[in-house]
Amino acid sequence: MSFENLNLIEPILRALKTEGYTKPTPIQEEAIPIVLKGRDLLGCAQTGTGKTAAFAIPILQILSADQKQDNSHRPIRSLILTPTRELAVQIGESFTAYGKHTGMRHTVIYGGVSQHSQTEALKRGVDILIATPGRLLDLMNQRFVHLQHVKMFVLDEADRMLDMGFINDVKKVISKLPVKRQTLFFSATMPPVILMLADSILFEPVNVEVTPVSSTVDAIQQSVYYVSKGDKKNLLIHLLKDKAIESALVFTRTKHVADRITKELVKAGVSTAAIHGNKSQNARQNALNGFKNRQIRVLIATDIAARGIDVDSLSHVINYELPNVPETYVHRIGRTGRAGLSGVAMSFCDGEEKAYLKDIQKLIGKQLPVNDSHPYPMSQSELHSNYEAPKKEVRKKPSSHKHGNKSSSLPANTGGSHWANKAKKTEGGGSPPAGSGNNKFSQKSNSGGKKFLGKKP
Repeated sequence: MSFENLNLIEPILRALKTEGYTKPTPIQEEAIPIVLKGRDLLGCAQTGTGKTAAFAIPILQILSADQKQDNSHRPIRSLILTPTRELAVQIGESFTAYGKHTGMRHTVIYGGVSQHSQTEALKRGVDILIATPGRLLDLMNQRFVHLQHVKMFVLDEADRMLDMGFINDVKKVISKLPVKRQTLFFSATMPPVILMLADSILFEPVNVEVTPVSSTVDAIQQSVYYVSKGDKKNLLIHLLKDKAIESALVFTRTKHVADRITKELVKAGVSTAAIHGNKSQNARQNALNGFKNRQIRVLIATDIAARGIDVDSLSHVINYELPNVPETYVHRIGRTGRAGLSGVAMSFCDGEEKAYLKDIQKLIGKQLPVNDSHPYPMSQSELHSNYEAPKKEVRKKPSSHKHGNKSSSLPANTGGSHWANKAKKTEGGGSPPAGSGNNKFSQKSNSGGKKFLGKKP
């Protein structure tokens, strides 16, 4: 299928052609027609599957069809709420690329920088607003932002909103939206509190799931290096001597470790920068731009800061520390191997992380090949020790319930079944980037009256 088959308007098709995109990814193929029909959407897709374009393209088309001739006053008609500054910037770049011929105006607002340029753009009028929760609420309280004309609302990366403590802010924003609107809800995972939020703001949603989170991208060559914690730094420097590693995104669990590794690599002569929550917005953006432009070879990142990093042709992802949540491993390595390209994911595992590795391998359904041809192998005693690292508490899945519309709403079922309208396909080449994923969705049971948050049938 090509984008021409999706009934897109000529200005958008022309922009896609300029960007070099001809074939929609599975989530774009599934979601764009649904959104164009005005339906609510509950979407799940693995990192790199093209989620951003799946909502940006139909929003641009719908709003441009209802474009007012009067340019003096442009009320906000679409709001995209996203958790991080980096992700907000990435989404803004997507709207710029796909909407360049539509006449639509958009702006991006986020904290950590002066609000002046953002408020000036709002005063001039925008059709589409991309925002992080904190700065949005701040500008709403200052009466720079008015949401009474919003027709289309996107809640992006809902699970990360929860992780970052933004859920209450999200609810405050939703309470200010018109009851009559179209809502698109995206989340990589579905803990009970996220399910409850989705159930409260969506009306008869169509569900789209592309590539379960347990299905790691086939194009990625994965391996694990057993190494003592004290030797990880030396192993990383050793591996980076290989010029085949053109660019590497290195993940740590903490900001402290990210800063420490950055200093060690710079001392070793490797161009490196770190990106995490303690960095200023300008420092984060400069590091990200330098990495994209290949001025910086290695970018060290924590998981929260890494949301929204979308780098073309990233050759390597290195897990300096294994994540204690197995799904995070899939999100991390999904930064490479995009758009049909190959990629390499290397994971360091010390004695305290063997339990994390076990959980990861259980999730992805295969054993990671062990690479022991390096100068810092773990001692045999540590390798065969039975140390079990503390595991993150597993949230209990809510039970399922029947929903009204049999064909395109949440499926009627008696257990934790997979979604309806699935597309178990991996990403195709030549398609717009970005996204994240999950393996199963189950709908929260709901007996009695349903509480709606800003939306009801």
